[in-house]
Amino acid sequence: MAKKSLLSSLRFLRPRDGCEKEAIAGGWAETRCGEREWEDFYRRRWQYDKKVRSTHGVNCTGSCSWDVYVKDGIIVWETQRGDYPSCGPDLPDHEPRGCPRGATFSWYTYSPVRLKYPLVRAVLLEMWRESLTSQPDPVLAWQSVVEDEEKRKKYQQARGKGGLVRVTWDEAATLIAASTVHTIKKYGPERVFGFTPIPAMSMVCYSSGARFLSLIGASLISFYDWYCDLPPASPQIWGEQTDVPESADWYESSYMIVWGSNLPMTRTPDAHFFTEVRYRGAKVTAVAPDYAEYVKFADTWLPAKAGTDSALAMAMTFVIFKEFYLDRQSEYFTSYAKAFTDLPFAVVLKPQEDQHVSERFLRASDLGVNQTNSDWKTLYYDVKSKSFVIPNGSIGFRWDEEGRWNLHQLDSESGEPVDPLLSFADENDGWVSLRFPFFDFHGAEVRIGKVPVKKITGDGGEILVTTVFDLMAANLGVDRGQGGEVAEDYDDSKPYTPAWQESITGVPKDDVIRVAREFAENAEKTKGKSMIFLGAGTNHWFHNDMTYRAILNLTTLCGCQGVNGGGWAHYVGQEKLRPQASWAAIAFGLDWRRPPRQQNGTSFYYFATDQYRYETFDAQHIASPLADGGTDKHLADYNVIAARLGWLPSYPQFNRNPLDLCREALESGASSDEEIVSYVVDKLKKGEVSFALEDPDSPENWPRLLFLWRANLLGASGKGHEYFLKHLLGTDNAVLNKEGEKRPEEILWRDPAPEGKLDLLVTLELRMSTSAMYSDVALPAASWYEMHDLSTTDLHSFIHPFNPAIDPPWETRTNWDQFKAIAEKFSELAATHLGEQKDLVATPLLHDSSGEIAQPTVKDWKKGEVEPIPGKTLPNLSVVTRDYPNTYKMMTALGPLVEKVGIGSKGIMWKSDEEYEALKEKLGMVAGSGITQGMPELKTGKQVAEAILLLAPETNGRTAVKAWGGLEKKTGLSLAHLSKDREGEKMSFADLDGRPRKIITSPIWSGIESEDRMYSPFVINIEEKVPFRTLTGRAQFYQDHEWMLAFGEGLPVFRPPLDMQALGSTEITRGAGKEIVLNYLTPHSKWSIHSTYSDTLIMLTLFRGGEAIWINDEDAASIGVEDNEWLECFNVNGVVMAKAVVSHRIPPGKAFMYHAQERMINTPGSKLSGMRGGTHNSVTRILVKPTQMIGGYAQLSYGFNYYGPTGAQRDEVIVVRKAGKVDWYED
Repeated sequence: MAKKSLLSSLRFLRPRDGCEKEAIAGGWAETRCGEREWEDFYRRRWQYDKKVRSTHGVNCTGSCSWDVYVKDGIIVWETQRGDYPSCGPDLPDHEPRGCPRGATFSWYTYSPVRLKYPLVRAVLLEMWRESLTSQPDPVLAWQSVVEDEEKRKKYQQARGKGGLVRVTWDEAATLIAASTVHTIKKYGPERVFGFTPIPAMSMVCYSSGARFLSLIGASLISFYDWYCDLPPASPQIWGEQTDVPESADWYESSYMIVWGSNLPMTRTPDAHFFTEVRYRGAKVTAVAPDYAEYVKFADTWLPAKAGTDSALAMAMTFVIFKEFYLDRQSEYFTSYAKAFTDLPFAVVLKPQEDQHVSERFLRASDLGVNQTNSDWKTLYYDVKSKSFVIPNGSIGFRWDEEGRWNLHQLDSESGEPVDPLLSFADENDGWVSLRFPFFDFHGAEVRIGKVPVKKITGDGGEILVTTVFDLMAANLGVDRGQGGEVAEDYDDSKPYTPAWQESITGVPKDDVIRVAREFAENAEKTKGKSMIFLGAGTNHWFHNDMTYRAILNLTTLCGCQGVNGGGWAHYVGQEKLRPQASWAAIAFGLDWRRPPRQQNGTSFYYFATDQYRYETFDAQHIASPLADGGTDKHLADYNVIAARLGWLPSYPQFNRNPLDLCREALESGASSDEEIVSYVVDKLKKGEVSFALEDPDSPENWPRLLFLWRANLLGASGKGHEYFLKHLLGTDNAVLNKEGEKRPEEILWRDPAPEGKLDLLVTLELRMSTSAMYSDVALPAASWYEMHDLSTTDLHSFIHPFNPAIDPPWETRTNWDQFKAIAEKFSELAATHLGEQKDLVATPLLHDSSGEIAQPTVKDWKKGEVEPIPGKTLPNLSVVTRDYPNTYKMMTALGPLVEKVGIGSKGIMWKSDEEYEALKEKLGMVAGSGITQGMPELKTGKQVAEAILLLAPETNGRTAVKAWGGLEKKTGLSLAHLSKDREGEKMSFADLDGRPRKIITSPIWSGIESEDRMYSPFVINIEEKVPFRTLTGRAQFYQDHEWMLAFGEGLPVFRPPLDMQALGSTEITRGAGKEIVLNYLTPHSKWSIHSTYSDTLIMLTLFRGGEAIWINDEDAASIGVEDNEWLECFNVNGVVMAKAVVSHRIPPGKAFMYHAQERMINTPGSKLSGMRGGTHNSVTRILVKPTQMIGGYAQLSYGFNYYGPTGAQRDEVIVVRKAGKVDWYED
């Protein structure tokens, strides 16, 4: 640009350069020369040097493609990328994808909350450096610090109080590695834990820590069940964790019920499909306690009171069952029910008090049939042969035999076609009275129904059976003319009629009848195109599984599952990790060592934070009135039994270091891995070794080291936040609770409760979150615009890349590089202190393995009921060789088991030798000497991403075709055609960078991917006849496990919310004043990046600028509170301070606090606790449910993030009062 003269900068003294003003448009305008320099600023503002495609690794299900713009090496803005492939001529496209939250993310890159350098707690650092001066060996130096109780307590009590100081990466990595080596050496590798959530949102980042920790034998903690995003009803009904339709499939629906899932707010990039389908005639019903964003798009609003959803669903089930199955039989519904549900299957009845109760499914073993796995083959009555038959498809056909695990309606013995009888009503040996459990707000009682029965002669004599269909009819109380406690009509107030639910939910009965009819009529006419959306609003309650099972009655009875445009649509987190099998092989180190340790989160935190000590009710409180007894146990007792029988994982596993156990076995003469296992089993049987969970507060059984990455455990998901601070961290806390009176029988009780179990807390984070603030070491992580990675989601079928727009700034590093640094230092120290050792790994009886048919009945080896047999009556026990000095080398190379053993998931395996060789060429081979020489290199995040893509059937067509082979062998079906037309496709990272690519149909998922068909779950089950991974091989209404029946949950029923006020949540001494008790709900936030990043300045500016809690205007008036005044909200668990948002939108009796609001911003002190006012989880506590602990039983078997107790918190109540003048503790 030419140099400006002084005159040129003066507007009225500029030289004209021969250019005169010229009036135009009749004097209304004029042309001038010059005076356009101001435009240069505008032009420069929107100039950029480069742009890259990336996305956001946040648990929002969006997985949107964004362009990130860079100028002068600085990220300046981001915009939505608009190049998604079309969904076809008859559907709207996916774009534009994105939302205002995503458009604000670049703020974090240069924000004041960003972690820029490695930090260590000053008091700990001083001790560490002092120890190193006298003891140069870092492991011994750490030992001298951590084993000095005075020093240990001193740095623990400093947690959360500032004092983090900058160190070098080498010093931080050395400290972490030394503590890890010391922990493994003294206590065992499974005392080291790692927690990170949602691998689908950034697969390489998750893999970084997971791979390192798995290779050293540490324990990884699950997230999906812990977040309570896992709907346990999905495994219970289908044997599937969560499989849902992509958002474009919504457009295929013609009737929608949106039930507690706020689509416009939480699924913003996809909500347009929800609104657009209404223009083609789809009808929408909304179920919500408040006037939420999605309600305004509905044709009908059913304002059910929060927590009463299962009552509403049971009443709708009553209408559909009566009108479409009994008053008349819908041909579509009945044929679907016969082929794909357990409704026709026979259930054994047993006598009880001159009546009967339902027991387990009739099995082949009951009739003395000599078949493989006869305990696991279920029967129904065949109309054609007039006899009970064993049809194909039950879980007994899945293991140890081939070709009959399919849904063809054939007699497995004769091979003849069969026609199952749904009901014995017209063909029976009489009707009997059956006792059913019933629950309401007053407690549990028994109801009587009549069922038709058939009599069979079995091994033990006469057996009385009925069908699941007949059980359902009797439980609902539909009048079939045989007596029992039945409803006369819909106006009868008996359970489960529309009139009955009205007094519970507040929804008018006529609306319930109409919506139920509309939903079913639409499904009947369209062959299943009625859909129900579900989410956190319904899933975050203690009895979430029963709520979902009641709601899913509707989609299953109406033949909607496995139909495009129909079925359930559960959206809470970004759960669909499309290249699951290949990712798992790398993430869990399965290419080097198997099996890994994988701990269910809710149980771990329940014991690690000692929340079990504060339990206020035992299992009898929630048990069935039909239970024979033995349900008066402490809830923790059920978890101990579940661990002991191999149902749930439990780490630490034993009260001994597993390395020491192996060493002792070898010294005692064991000469093989099998003999090591036998040695330990004998010790268990004699009581010389015990499960750590039987004594969780003994120091040798504490978790000692916890890594957090991509996770804000203490600021977001930590139910019982204050208990975490007290018992796990040993620092200041606001626990106001007292320990419960009932003591566990299976646990050694220790007094006083320990405070400060954790030796070291390490957080690897983008920002100074609550977790980082409480950590001993905080390591700065790269953001989503500074790394290579992959992302997939439930809401669309594309796989997205992350790309670095800039290099990680300051001293930040990608997660992969962070853990590489730790692994390298660990390997160096391990060479001296650990070497190569044998490790005994206990793992549960896993779903999708033969372990899921291990225990047809519940028998406890410790009580002498059976022998302790690993993999049968005990957890699996495996001896794994740990090559600790080579950990770094193994982490950075793809190991040989991928080539030799193969890759698999969900019960099938396939060879990957071709892909392994291809990766050597694509990634390059390790050149150095040692165990990894010549193997594919995994030094960078991009190399890891390329390996995931090439090994996955979802992104490599050749692999997909191979993968179908394993399933074809089990089922006897021809399935490879589902991927054959894409066999030649191989997606590379560059391909994804060029344009979003739709994944390939694979046997890991239940839907079909194609260019002209949107993804919908269970399509393969319905259209290709692949069984559901359940006991019967069908979708199950009935759950026959002994614990399910003991807790009254054999069939879907109404379970009211827990009465937490009666259970003591508000029993706390406090001063007099106006106050109100409210049910405490924590929905997803509108003013944060999903549920995680609530400290974005732009988002804070859009709302109240800190913690806020919504309450009803009448409730607020009753305690003299006005909008924007400070509230003190508390219960026995703790205190949270927040601004009041007073709104008539909130139902009376409820309080909404959108999560995750942290204690970092605008949080004043509480008079009650004497400290700053907590997080949204300060007033919550973990509650565990025994039926979610079941294992070794078909679909009710453990899988990492598949099944287990959920971290529910919405039953909780708080006391709310006006805070008045608040103290900011700034003096």
